[in-house]
Amino acid sequence: MKVVLGVSGGIAAYKACELLRLFTESGHEVRVVPTREALRFVGEPTWAALSGHPVSSEVWDDVHEVPHVRIGQGADLVVVAPATADVLARAAHGLAGDLLTNTLLTARCPVVFAPAMHTEMWQHPATRANVETLRERGSIVIDPAVGRLTGADTGPGRLPDPAEIFQVCLRVLRGRPRDLAGRKVVISAGGTREPIDPVRYIGNRSSGLQGYALARTAAARGAEVTVVAANVALPDPAGATVVRVESTAELRDAVLAAAPAADVVVMAAAVADFRPAVRHDSKIKKTDGEPEAIALVKNPDVLAELGELRRTALGPEVIVGFAAETDDVLANGQAKLARKGCDLLVVNQVGPGLAFGTPDNAAVVLVAGGEPVEVPRGPKEDVADAVWDVVASRLA
Repeated sequence: MKVVLGVSGGIAAYKACELLRLFTESGHEVRVVPTREALRFVGEPTWAALSGHPVSSEVWDDVHEVPHVRIGQGADLVVVAPATADVLARAAHGLAGDLLTNTLLTARCPVVFAPAMHTEMWQHPATRANVETLRERGSIVIDPAVGRLTGADTGPGRLPDPAEIFQVCLRVLRGRPRDLAGRKVVISAGGTREPIDPVRYIGNRSSGLQGYALARTAAARGAEVTVVAANVALPDPAGATVVRVESTAELRDAVLAAAPAADVVVMAAAVADFRPAVRHDSKIKKTDGEPEAIALVKNPDVLAELGELRRTALGPEVIVGFAAETDDVLANGQAKLARKGCDLLVVNQVGPGLAFGTPDNAAVVLVAGGEPVEVPRGPKEDVADAVWDVVASRLA
């Protein structure tokens, strides 16, 4: 595949070197098109050496090859990372003052923008309007991450992790539809922990890999994504707003707060059914004899509460649950689907080397009022895409 990597003039330009490496090492042919300002941060020799292609920011170089037209015409994907407020504005208004903006006008392939700028610039009404214009035209604009910016400033505007931008681009290159454009989705991921004392907790083995795969693929299909992450030690999915929680109570509050504005809620997190009845304020000391039993109480049923919320017309249009089972997988899944009142239930078997913490998964998507969809073992992104295929059909 032929990829054009546009680089605009922000301090995050150095991170695009890592994105370029990921593309070239996976076998893609990459042409780097920097702006003049970008070359003040990373020089032309670096881009040429890493890509194996000549680099220019001007339409006047190699005019006989008509680069301002040919580069965009021959691309399978154009990704601009970082995309500054200036480049977003020029792209939205169809300006063509350099090689990158000419390329954006001539490209008829998918275009992905990964913005990076200071928080005030990202939140300015002009930038928000430009982003909306680009999305309406079919471009994928990945929301920036929240974190440390230039100097001591912190907030939304940080370039997402290059590896996460790369994963979104891979989904786009594989031709996934933009059938979630304009939709808001909320995804819970990871596993909750219920404190016993300041040191110990009751938890589970969920890593959050499946939930993050759902977030990554939803962003590639055009959705606005919020992830409620319970104890997940993974880079934030590019384009997703991540809300970090620990316990089931915290997850419940975050999901129910986001659900009324969402079109879809996917409960992929492994939520603890029980919690200790008493949380000790200091570490429980080991004493002679048998330890005291830990009394447990039930946690709220967040999936069932989502169903109740929808019955009040405040809930999402589509609710997706997950069921991790060790035996009688389909029978238990069908019973849970009927009991919870969700639209889809993704059922998978767990155990040693299965599901939790692994890069692959196999599942059956149970559909209320429809035929189940079997997903053979493969990357968790494939399971995610199978889920979104069914969700998109129900939204349509």
